[in-house]
Amino acid sequence: MPLLAQAEVRVLTRRIIPCLDVKAGRVVKGVRFQNLLEVGDPAELAARYEQDGADEVVFLDITATVEARDILSEVVRRTAERLFIPLTVGGGIRAFEDIRQILRMGADKVALNTAAVQTPEVITRGAEAFGSQCIVVAIDAKRENGSWGVYTHAGSKPTGRDAVSWAREVEQRGAGEILLTSIDSDGTTTGYDVPLTRAIAEAVSIPVIASGGCGEVAHIREVLVDGKADAALAASIFHYGKHTPRDVKEELRRAGVPVRN
Repeated sequence: MPLLAQAEVRVLTRRIIPCLDVKAGRVVKGVRFQNLLEVGDPAELAARYEQDGADEVVFLDITATVEARDILSEVVRRTAERLFIPLTVGGGIRAFEDIRQILRMGADKVALNTAAVQTPEVITRGAEAFGSQCIVVAIDAKRENGSWGVYTHAGSKPTGRDAVSWAREVEQRGAGEILLTSIDSDGTTTGYDVPLTRAIAEAVSIPVIASGGCGEVAHIREVLVDGKADAALAASIFHYGKHTPRDVKEELRRAGVPVRN
């Protein structure tokens, strides 16, 4: 295949990414970041999702920042050891050195949220040291007066920043990808926030991972096509056995959405 054609395939194919929200070393799931229920062991779930056709796995220690502690390094290492597909890890990152430590634990990418807002220079330092492909900025957004505001600390603290403007800034600072979560939709299983996703995707040229609200494959197709996302993050449909990543990909292919093998 010519190099140009190969590049086009890489750009057009969409990724399916299970999300592991981790609290006290266990995977949990809630609604709008609240009412968390335990689901299972992160390493075991990650390995199962890889076998079931996931393109990547995202591991988020969702209480590390709120509790002002470091990420659970032993749990991250156990999870990374079970995977051959890319692993993105976030939670408890406060400074540049934390990025280095998480990559040493076996992560392929690091997701920055609160640290990126509080110290935006960490995005640039991380990109310069490890490459933009390693730096994912997680944006948790909530509807506010006709637009979307950025929140930190597991969606509990408003920052006063506009999500679209912030997305542009993180790209300029060197982020290689945006993990975009709709706080309004998170855990509801009623669908992604497509207008939010499309607004961010149209504002930047780096990949956007849509997160929050997936309840069925039709929601994934909608956010990838209408929302213009490059990847779809999902949790409930995988954790509770409704679908596997491979099932999702098969349905998307039948709907004409190009996905990875």
